[in-house]
Amino acid sequence: MLTLEKLRDAQRVLKDATHRTDVIRAGKLSDEYDLFLKTENLQTTGSFKIRGAYYKMSRLTEEEKARGVIACSAGNHAQGVALAATKNNIRSLICLPAGAPISKVEATKKYGADVCLVPGVYDDAYQRALELQRERGYTFIHPFDDEDVIAGQGTVGLELIEQLEDVDAVVVPVGGGGLISGVAFAVKSLAPHVKVYGVQSAGAPSMLNSLRDGRKETLSSVSTIADGIAVKRPGDLTYEYCKKYVNGVVSVSDEEIARAILALLEQEKMISEGAGAAPVAALLAGKLPELRGKRVCCIVSGGNIDVTILSRVIDRGLLMSGRKCTLNIEVLDQPGQLVRVAGIIAECGANVTSVHHEHASETGVIGCFIRIDLETRDFEHIAHIRHVLKEQGFKIG
Repeated sequence: MLTLEKLRDAQRVLKDATHRTDVIRAGKLSDEYDLFLKTENLQTTGSFKIRGAYYKMSRLTEEEKARGVIACSAGNHAQGVALAATKNNIRSLICLPAGAPISKVEATKKYGADVCLVPGVYDDAYQRALELQRERGYTFIHPFDDEDVIAGQGTVGLELIEQLEDVDAVVVPVGGGGLISGVAFAVKSLAPHVKVYGVQSAGAPSMLNSLRDGRKETLSSVSTIADGIAVKRPGDLTYEYCKKYVNGVVSVSDEEIARAILALLEQEKMISEGAGAAPVAALLAGKLPELRGKRVCCIVSGGNIDVTILSRVIDRGLLMSGRKCTLNIEVLDQPGQLVRVAGIIAECGANVTSVHHEHASETGVIGCFIRIDLETRDFEHIAHIRHVLKEQGFKIG
């Protein structure tokens, strides 16, 4: 079982291998909470996962090290194991889901590991890693369901309590449950009054469902932009720790995660991957109303988001927050119509980013459609523009 002594030992081992990441105030994100962020996205390898992987590696026997290590991961644990193994002169093989972001795959290789891409999601990579372990005798490094790994992740909680003693609640992303298990144990051991909440993607709510139904459950499939928490089944150990120490788990949609990624980028100049932004998404979406007015710390667990995915997420976030919209406007096909529409939009304070003109219309040969993409302030701004256009006689699809 976990003990504070074990977490303290992990903290000593990790002292020269990881960063003591900052806790920063994030007042620009929301005025409903006294909000802080634990910046594990700025950790070595860009994620908290190096903590558990490195501590686990330090606990291996010489025989286990000699056999080499194998791991499975959606990306961040892969990088943590790869770097920890390389630093300790241990061979490593990592099984990753074939759909893992290219940036995470390449980073894993650069840290010195061999990579095996497996069709499917994390759980499929996990089964393949177990097969290879049996075939070749590797030492398996589990990404979350391991006491040493959980202890390593728990050092995040030790630091947080030291850095923010008067915190009321900690909000943590949840996939398999390794991070929240370690953090919740540390927090509840040092400050039992502090609440600990988990956040999962609505497309992968394995821990949420399991805790709700009182038994570990396996999802038939997962689908989410937060690949770091796309896990079909919680761990045996992590399920028990969450049941004992976690106050509650909520879920957020991909749209809410996208909005949080955009908010972190714009307001705090911080890049977060989907899993890392999930706690912020839960607060911004009002999923934890009991925390309003409280001092809350969100753990931004990682920042390893693929640039192409980031571009799509930003676009989605803009749409979800009313910062971008498309209007289909029916006009008469005669000179000056586009100028009139553009003038109205300009007077309303929006910015036109693209225009498409189409000569097919219900009004026949004298009508056409104009599709206009706009940059706007919010949904109220969009509603105002639509209202003014309609007042001027334009029909909006």
